[in-house]
Amino acid sequence: MGRHGAVTFKGNPLTLAGEEIKVGSAAPAFDLTCFGPNGMQHITNADVAGKPTIISVVPSLDTPVCQVQTKTFNTRLAAMGDKINALTVSLDLPFAMNRFCGAEDIKAMRSGSDYMDRAFGRDFGVLIDELKILARAVFVLDAKGVVQYAQVVTEVASEPDYDAAIAALQKLT
Repeated sequence: MGRHGAVTFKGNPLTLAGEEIKVGSAAPAFDLTCFGPNGMQHITNADVAGKPTIISVVPSLDTPVCQVQTKTFNTRLAAMGDKINALTVSLDLPFAMNRFCGAEDIKAMRSGSDYMDRAFGRDFGVLIDELKILARAVFVLDAKGVVQYAQVVTEVASEPDYDAAIAALQKLT
């Protein structure tokens, strides 16, 4: 099942696989892969339970807009410290995500890769069927994992609404 024309890339309509996530619904279960000091690790819903969480979804950290999005959220969320969880999710390999975050001093956000099975992309309704990459999106979950904010950016080459996402997160802290 897909939503054709749900997003565009440079004006071309694309199809998102999966159902749209609605505010008020429980976030789907996820299992992302990250590379850390102890090698390959997983980030799941259980790892973010108990605190408000922002999930910034990007097509690839090797592209300019995705880099701006990740750096902007990292800078703006740093002041919230350990009151929140912050994730960047893409299909980039965990090693590439780790390299980028290290080189750019991304410390306020953890990076999680959906490269294994693209289940996050399908379950959150952000997998671009034609390109097999994730659309640009932001989700804010409360401490119980209920979606309180969701934005799928309609033009993949555009940045998300940082202010609205951060305002939704701040209401929960």
